[in-house]
Amino acid sequence: MSPAGDGIRELEVRIPGRGVEFAATMAVPAEPTGFVVFAHGSGSSRHSPRNRFVAETLQYAGLGTLLVDLLALQEEADRANVFDIELLAERLVGAVEWLDSRPEAAGRPVGFFGASTGAGAALWAAADPSAEVAAVVSRGGRPDLAGRRLADVRAPTLLIVGGDDTRVIELNRLALAQLTCPAELRIVPGATHLFEEPGTLEQVADLARGWFLRYLGPQA
Repeated sequence: MSPAGDGIRELEVRIPGRGVEFAATMAVPAEPTGFVVFAHGSGSSRHSPRNRFVAETLQYAGLGTLLVDLLALQEEADRANVFDIELLAERLVGAVEWLDSRPEAAGRPVGFFGASTGAGAALWAAADPSAEVAAVVSRGGRPDLAGRRLADVRAPTLLIVGGDDTRVIELNRLALAQLTCPAELRIVPGATHLFEEPGTLEQVADLARGWFLRYLGPQA
């Protein structure tokens, strides 16, 4: 455990899966109103500076966060696992179940934040009847990777895409048309896929914070 500032505790944890354990970083504000589980994209990890920036924004708004590496080290060597959306979604559901076993998080609402391919896994997991998910946010995501499962997502979903990420905008529009839950598509002008342009990641964090507070916050 290590201090993260302003009463936020940060813990490095291990989450059990089928025959493996995967690593995660858990941050716990003094009185969290809910928790957000992060699913990163291919080629990234729980140490992604972009996801950590968004996570810190959520933490200071009173939300706990769990940044998860959904594959064990030995699994990452097989690139097919990186794009196995069903496997990644299964791990996300397991992470939600693990969170509910923790005294810091038990009984609190849970949301998913997915980036790139992680968004496809987050939406697939959100469609699982056993997953109690209150909200989903996708950043530069590939919601289309959830395929037929999109129509089964019940959690309110926010799709955030960069205005210059034209191919992904089209994929998100197609996915939006398949979602039957409350859903919105927000486009950040001038942003490319990784939201590296000045001020664009801050806009993502603000949009995510507003969405999660709406559905996971004290007024939800």
